[in-house]
Amino acid sequence: MTELHIKGMVCDRCRRTVARDLAQLGLTVGAVDLGRVEVLNWPDEVSHEQIRSTLQAEGFDLIDEPKRILVEQIKSLLVNEVHHAHERPDHQNVSDFLSEKLGYDYSYVSQLFSAQTGTTIERFLIAQKIERAKELLQDGEQRIADIAFDLGYSSVPHFTSQFRTIVGITPAQFRKSPLGRQALDTI
Repeated sequence: MTELHIKGMVCDRCRRTVARDLAQLGLTVGAVDLGRVEVLNWPDEVSHEQIRSTLQAEGFDLIDEPKRILVEQIKSLLVNEVHHAHERPDHQNVSDFLSEKLGYDYSYVSQLFSAQTGTTIERFLIAQKIERAKELLQDGEQRIADIAFDLGYSSVPHFTSQFRTIVGITPAQFRKSPLGRQALDTI
């Protein structure tokens, strides 16, 4: 078995696309997680560069460096955490969550992330929460208070303040506006 690490996998559609494209190349794919694919059988005629080229055509990329792999794992975990936070009743501390999932001390993870991305884990997480909030606001199915609490904010005013700082308008104004969202892999 070979494990491939892939940059830009941020949703279930990404997982399906990567699995499909690798299968079309003739690879036998096992587990497909955000940012990671198990290849059970890799035919000799399929090169690493063919895989890279196929993935790049869909907006993904192979990651070969261990530090970049870890940073992409951090991103994938945080994106997944933000998009599925409502499924967990307790919001675990981010530092404990990452340390537990990755098996590294949080100070190392934090320093590595900042050095590789130019931003902090906290800022990345806030940006992800705001993009998720935009999605939920555009859906119009939840109250702003419910969105705030589902995303782990301790209060609606804190959520509103952070949203306004980043987006430039309040969540209520955004809900009424035609403003769009950012692609998650560009945050």
